[in-house]
Amino acid sequence: MSKLLKVLFVAAEVAPYAKVGGLADVVGALPKALKGHGHDVRVEMPRYGTIDVGKYGLTDVLGNFPVSLDSQTEQVSAKSALMAGDIPVYFVENARYFSRDAVYGFPDDVERFIAFGRAALEVPKRLGWQPDIIHCNDWHTALVPYWIKTIYKDDPFYAKTATVFTIHNLAYQGIADGRYIDMARIDRGTYAAQHPELPNALNMLSMAILYADAINTVSPTYACEILTPEYGEGLDQLLSSRADRLFGILNGIDYDEFNPATDPRIPVNFDVSSIDKKVEDKYALQRECNMLVDKNVPLIGTVSRLADQKGFDLIARAVDPLMREINMQFVLLGTGEQKYHDLFHQIGERYSDRTGIFLKFDAALAQRIYAGSDMFLMPSRFEPCGLGQMISLRYGTVPVVRATGGLVDTIRDFDPRTGQGNGFVFHEYDSHALSIAIARAAESFKYPDSWRKVMKTGMEQDFSWGASATEYQELYEKALAFKQKEVARA
Repeated sequence: MSKLLKVLFVAAEVAPYAKVGGLADVVGALPKALKGHGHDVRVEMPRYGTIDVGKYGLTDVLGNFPVSLDSQTEQVSAKSALMAGDIPVYFVENARYFSRDAVYGFPDDVERFIAFGRAALEVPKRLGWQPDIIHCNDWHTALVPYWIKTIYKDDPFYAKTATVFTIHNLAYQGIADGRYIDMARIDRGTYAAQHPELPNALNMLSMAILYADAINTVSPTYACEILTPEYGEGLDQLLSSRADRLFGILNGIDYDEFNPATDPRIPVNFDVSSIDKKVEDKYALQRECNMLVDKNVPLIGTVSRLADQKGFDLIARAVDPLMREINMQFVLLGTGEQKYHDLFHQIGERYSDRTGIFLKFDAALAQRIYAGSDMFLMPSRFEPCGLGQMISLRYGTVPVVRATGGLVDTIRDFDPRTGQGNGFVFHEYDSHALSIAIARAAESFKYPDSWRKVMKTGMEQDFSWGASATEYQELYEKALAFKQKEVARA
């Protein structure tokens, strides 16, 4: 058995306390899976104003202590709670930076997360809990690997600690004005040499790529894609220079949380042995959307952030021809860019008897869509991993996806001749290719026995966190080995 490790997750959002996207789901579930392997796992995040102390049972664990940010000092404190799986979570408190009604979206976000990262390294020291691995996530915590090798270089507490940095979405890099270089206590000369293209702007994510002991993305295919100009978001050359430290590990989903047999948020529970009950969830969703209640009309669902990245520009061009040519129903849940709010509001009015358009966030409705739809649409331009397709498979809902990132690693195109595959896949990023994929799915839906087979194939697959946790364990061991080699060379 591998060595048991002390692992500290540091992240801006963690389910169930604060969630904006898939990052929160990962950091809410992976620690529990790692603890199941015997590791001592703990989590750190800010305590936002939306996190209720009483609801989650937060208790004081550290009184005020100073955190230095260049020329200024901030007083922070910490509370703690136990999340699912009895994982300790430490909440960094500072009224100035974190007592707000949202996670992101403020002019001082970069400053806020610089402060969080510095505090996050002080909390374990003051608690006397020495991590073997600090697992950082996305740009918000990207300076931690740099600080471990600079500010804390000679600190015996972190002498053997290795850092792992997970890129959940390369498009978000924490780019800010160059004045933050000093606040982050980054040497300007070194930074300018490493970033000749932007010597007077801070790119936080790039610092983790340069200084983390190991780097990973949330799917194997995305790890390869980001080494190319098309997907590298301007960092492909930097990533290529660190390719020996770059790995891809597919995300999982929490099979306790997403279980159609026990999910209290769906009208009728079912599993792969009682798959016929799924139609009752479809009927309930059709009624909720004021659609014709008919099992023979294919119902396509999507739950997503409304942005170009997610392929909504393709959907915008394809929806009218599809609605004219195919007897289908469409339900959408999401929020995002105003142009898509306007577009789908108009689509909802134009096809009021065949669509359900919900421009909001509603976790319970999301589950009803996963359970009640026949197909789940994810035509992403790029997709680091994607959780929606895994959840839909779990609920017997057949994905229609573009071949990119984690969608490539989870969805195999259905071949009606062999009965192999668990979804419908298209490759070119254009609305015509999307329309053909949906038309193929709608045609296959007409054959109940064949459709039942693709549904069952998806439900029988295992995308739980168990296998991924084993891969992360191996990644931690690689990070420690890289760290030890660097220490030996110093």
